[in-house]
Amino acid sequence: MKHGALFFGILLFCIHCNLGEIPERPPILGIGSVTIATPSDTEGFYTTKLEITANGRFCATACLAHAGLSAHQRLDLMNRAQVDPLTLKPTGSNLVQVTFETSDIEALHGYLTSWGIQTSEIGGSDPDGANPQFGITDPEGHSIGFIQFKGANPDISSKNRVSDRMIHAGFVVHDRAAMDKFYKDVLGFRLYWHGGMKDGTDDWVDMQVPEGTDWIEYMLNVSPNADKRELGVMNHIALGVPDIHEAEKQLIKNGWMPGEKPEIGRDGKWQLNLYDPDGTRVELMEFTPVQKPCCSDYTGPHPKP
Repeated sequence: MKHGALFFGILLFCIHCNLGEIPERPPILGIGSVTIATPSDTEGFYTTKLEITANGRFCATACLAHAGLSAHQRLDLMNRAQVDPLTLKPTGSNLVQVTFETSDIEALHGYLTSWGIQTSEIGGSDPDGANPQFGITDPEGHSIGFIQFKGANPDISSKNRVSDRMIHAGFVVHDRAAMDKFYKDVLGFRLYWHGGMKDGTDDWVDMQVPEGTDWIEYMLNVSPNADKRELGVMNHIALGVPDIHEAEKQLIKNGWMPGEKPEIGRDGKWQLNLYDPDGTRVELMEFTPVQKPCCSDYTGPHPKP
């Protein structure tokens, strides 16, 4: 039985359990980190073009760079050649893991185990164990982590940095109902916005963390046989910027060769798509919409710089 099917079966069983035995869920505050698998020669895209300066290399031998965006958010780049192929197998994605920040790692670990969800043990993500974390697998096989920033997450600021705020991560989803049972019913995520390339069709569903403004994006209607190029577009991260045109100017100053141009998305926000040399999309997005979105209204607060 696949991990996702096993998880879903446990979850369906537990939904019929005595809910009085489920403890209160502790806060889930936002995206704490995202791990991307990439060839070693791709690191410069992140550290030079985006100026997300690497400030450590302590995620064992597979780590290329650990870059702090802020005290509570970071980006980890892993050497694709050294990543266990099984890690990438569930989704075929370079997006290895999305990790959410919580204010109480021990309580969240207990909360999830009370649902019958299999978790890893809590362990330190830093050499000194300052920031404990653990991991699980969601119903479709995505690797999901949780972290509590108890110690400082070094942030090397740069005047040339394009963004210091990751506002969402998107990944391919085939069974929205199963994913909602986990992200909405168990973790407390709430709908932020949904829409598609055509009115009346949902290609994207944005699910906001319960105690913050970051979100994950279900990328729907993607073929199970999607190739590496399409998966690189769909499985992505988004960096928030106050002004997309100023961000574009900074990218060019940093040596980025213009590709796509900024445009207003169906969600009413300015955005600009970049691609690392391995084809993983990095979306720049303004924090707030400039026009009414298609398809549905926003139902949650917008992120801020």
